[in-house]
Amino acid sequence: MSAIRVSAVEYLNARPLVHGLEARSDLFDLQFDVPSRCSAQLHEGAVDLGLIPSIEYLQGRDYRIVPDVAVASEGNVASVALFTTRPATSLRSIAVDSSSRTASTLLRILCSEWWDIDPKMVKLRPDLPVMLKRCDAALVIGDPALFLDYESQGLDKVDLGDEWTAMTSLPFVWAMWVGRAQALEPEHVAALQAARVSGAEAIDEIVNANCADDEEQREVGRRYFREHVSFDLDERALAGLKKFYAYARDLQLVRTPTELRFFDSSSV
Repeated sequence: MSAIRVSAVEYLNARPLVHGLEARSDLFDLQFDVPSRCSAQLHEGAVDLGLIPSIEYLQGRDYRIVPDVAVASEGNVASVALFTTRPATSLRSIAVDSSSRTASTLLRILCSEWWDIDPKMVKLRPDLPVMLKRCDAALVIGDPALFLDYESQGLDKVDLGDEWTAMTSLPFVWAMWVGRAQALEPEHVAALQAARVSGAEAIDEIVNANCADDEEQREVGRRYFREHVSFDLDERALAGLKKFYAYARDLQLVRTPTELRFFDSSSV
């Protein structure tokens, strides 16, 4: 069995899902990138498997999902948010961090279905001062959103995970392992599921390795893993994922059918 090419999101929240995979060079050739590049590499065929934003699953007709593994949240996620000085219901323009289509799709759903607004969306690099100079609010994702000291800048933080759960009473699935139908053997699937388990047990090690020089950041990271994110793609998470896809389809943000298909791990 040859090693498959894998692209994973470089943010802190993905680290528990790749814990120990670097040591499995017999199964995985691993690289890291921003969400949009992980997705592009999978769509282009440059990698066999990607830990990609959940909306990107709909871009491939022959994709499969690794079962039982995801980056999910129920309520406040802390790492995907609007930063603003105005109430969400009065926003006229939003600068969108273009590195993840999932967050921007969720934002459009919340604007339409929850806040009842139709703001202008402006795609910009994730540079908060520039974004807020151009627009009423800025959508920021990942580590920049998680570690931003927004209160010292006089900003409010509108957490998109919290808003989604308030609207639907369901979790939100931010990212998951997705690949082409024949790309993974059951051994690959089992190793990815085992990495999730070992990663969840190694949170302190992961935080210390990725926030090594800043105790305040380490505490934020520990709290993030304890209180905000989970890594199981269970029945409630799947219900939230299907609801997200249904909203996106109803608003014509996507057009692909939303059947969920999974890799087989039964032969391990």
